[in-house]
Amino acid sequence: MHPRRPRRTVLVVLVAVLTLVTLTSGCGVTRGSDDPDNRRLRMMIPNSVGGGYDLTGRAAARAMQDNDLTGRFKITNVQGASGTVAMQRLLNEEGADDLMMVMGLGVVGAVYTNKSDAKPLEMTPIARLVEEQEGILVPADSPFETLDDLVEAWREDPDGLTVGGGSGNGGPDHLFPMQLADAIDIDPREVNYISYDGGGPLTTALLGSKIDVGMSGLGEFEDQIADGKLRVLAVSGEERLDTVDAPTLTESGVDLVFTNWRGVLAPPGISDDQRAYLTELLTEMHETEEWQEAMAANGWTDNFATGEEFEEFLVEQDARVADTLKELGLA
Repeated sequence: MHPRRPRRTVLVVLVAVLTLVTLTSGCGVTRGSDDPDNRRLRMMIPNSVGGGYDLTGRAAARAMQDNDLTGRFKITNVQGASGTVAMQRLLNEEGADDLMMVMGLGVVGAVYTNKSDAKPLEMTPIARLVEEQEGILVPADSPFETLDDLVEAWREDPDGLTVGGGSGNGGPDHLFPMQLADAIDIDPREVNYISYDGGGPLTTALLGSKIDVGMSGLGEFEDQIADGKLRVLAVSGEERLDTVDAPTLTESGVDLVFTNWRGVLAPPGISDDQRAYLTELLTEMHETEEWQEAMAANGWTDNFATGEEFEEFLVEQDARVADTLKELGLA
C-alpha cells in the first residue's frame, strides 16, 4: 500500500502541470509568441485570386514561409470597390500586430473615387516592393509610328482619339493617360477614355480597332508584341525595358515618369517594435532567391523601400493622385 501523498505536494504538482499545459498550448495558437520565426501572420489581398495584388502577396508569403522567416500565413482575399473594402477592414483592425495588406497605386486612386476615409496615409507603411511600367500600345497597322505622331494627332483632336485601359477610374491605366495628357498640354477632362476589364479585353479592342491606343502594363501583351500584332510607342519608367524595343517618355521629349507599384501596409496603431519587426521581415524576404525568381517570372521591377523613403513616397503619390482626380471631378 502506497503512503498517502501530502495535500500540499499534490497542489504544487497540479499547479505546475497546469502552468506547463497553458504555456505549451499558448505557443501553438497565440499570434505573437516568443519565437518570432514560428509566428502566424495574416496577409490581406484587396482583390480576387490571380490579380496583381494577389500574385504579389502570395509570392511574398511563400518566400517568407519557404525560408523559415516566419510561420504559415493566413491569406484572405477581400474584394470590393477596387480595394476600398479591404482598406476599411485594415483601418478597423487598428492595433492588430499580426496583419499586413498588399496595396498599390490602384488602391490609392480607388479610395478617392469611392469617397473613403480609409486612406493609405492613415495606415502604417511597411515596405514598397515592386513597380511596373505602363506602355503605350497601338495595333500593327496604326498610322502612329512614333510617340510624336500620337502626340500631334492627340493635340489636334483631344476627344477624337480613343484611349483604352485595363482599369477603371482611379486605377493606374486611367491615371496614366490623364497625367500624360496634362504633360503634353491637353486638358485631361477632354480625354476619351474607355475602361476594359483587364488586359484580355483591352487586347481585343486594340486588335479590333475599337480604340486608337491602349495604355497599360505590358506583362499581359508579351505574345502580341512578340509576334508583331501590337507595337509599343513608349514606356513610362525612368529607363527602357529589356523586354521591348521602345524609348521612354523622357527620351521622347515628354516630361513624365509614371509607374504602377505595389507595397505593404499594416493597420494603424501598432507599436514601433512591431513595425520594426515587419519591416525587417520583408527586408529579409526581399533578399531571398524565391522572391527574386518571382519578380523575374512576373516581369516586376525591384523597387524596394522602407521607412522614411516609403512614407515620403506614399505622401507624394497620394497628392499626385488627388490632384489628377480632382481636376477630373472624380475626387
